[in-house]
Amino acid sequence: MPPLWYNTSMKTLRFKLYEHKRNRYLKRTINASGVIYNRCIALHKRYYRMWGKHLNCAKLQAHIAKLRKRIPFWQSVGSQAVQDICQRIEKAYQLFFKHNKNGCCPPGFKKVKKYKSFTLKQAGYKFLGGNRVKVGSRVYQYWNSREIEGKVKTLTIKRTPLGELFMVIVVDGNDGPEIKFTTGKIAGFDFGLKTFLTCSDGTTIESPQFFKQSLNVIRIANRHHSKKLKGSSNRERARKNLVRAHEDIANRRTDWFWKLAHDLTNRFDVLCFETLNLKGMKRLWGRKVSDLALRDFLDILEWVARKKGKQVVYIDQWYPSSKTCFNCGHILDSLDLSVTEWRCPSCQSINGRDENAANNIQAVGASTVGLGDVRQAMPAIAV
Repeated sequence: MPPLWYNTSMKTLRFKLYEHKRNRYLKRTINASGVIYNRCIALHKRYYRMWGKHLNCAKLQAHIAKLRKRIPFWQSVGSQAVQDICQRIEKAYQLFFKHNKNGCCPPGFKKVKKYKSFTLKQAGYKFLGGNRVKVGSRVYQYWNSREIEGKVKTLTIKRTPLGELFMVIVVDGNDGPEIKFTTGKIAGFDFGLKTFLTCSDGTTIESPQFFKQSLNVIRIANRHHSKKLKGSSNRERARKNLVRAHEDIANRRTDWFWKLAHDLTNRFDVLCFETLNLKGMKRLWGRKVSDLALRDFLDILEWVARKKGKQVVYIDQWYPSSKTCFNCGHILDSLDLSVTEWRCPSCQSINGRDENAANNIQAVGASTVGLGDVRQAMPAIAV
């Protein structure tokens, strides 16, 4: 099952809708939502060009409501879905103004065919029991893979690149953490390109590198897609084959992440990681960092840890975990990325790069949560 992100009181559940010819109405609604989204972006740009100000969300909603009465195609989109579109654009502009200096881009136009979803909040849907849900004036069936417990807050209809439809609902559930057992153990983990994770207890976890395994399949599917005539049914069929190949890779990687997250949380109570600049790493090593997908794994691990009552701790990004000797605290001036082992000039101990970093991450993480103290690092001595 896909990741279910939620805070202490909210849960997100996803269900697949049955394939049926009436699903075309939902797809038309998603297309209409895409048209409304692009119109809102155009209004924002025009308003700023004319007045030099940001368009208020309430004014935008009022204007779109008037247009909706005159355009029949837009009337398939519920009023609450239109409000959600305006609010999401408003939030995107707020993030742009906040992080503009960091290179954040303002929201832009989207292709209607690639537009993904629309969201209904308090009204516009009704659960009829069993596996049936009424959206608008029509009833749809979905794969009822689990019970819906709690009050439904929002309902989102999402369309995948393959054209499949999913129902995503946010439920207000006050589930506390399900603590199965405690081990009393703490561990530090160092992320690497050759080894996915190196644990402070001496174990290593190798990544299957799912994208690298399926690289030939992706290349062949890409080649077939590029050679087909644009707009033809053969090109659409080739596009879907390419999407299926990418989805298969993503599903296998996510499944492995879930199993690894449960295994680590069963072995340890506190898991310590180093904060990494993954965007910078992608600029240096490209596809390999994306294939390892550490951020996706940490999101899943945080969810599983929260569910089991375990704790995930992050240490400072600039702590010299690889250059600090775990035995005596000596810090090297520099350590090249090609060096996998180094001898400490102070205590003469031989340190493996990843193993030493994992031990230091564990020590700093333990100090962060109040489970231990970190030795004072000794200044580097020229040798």
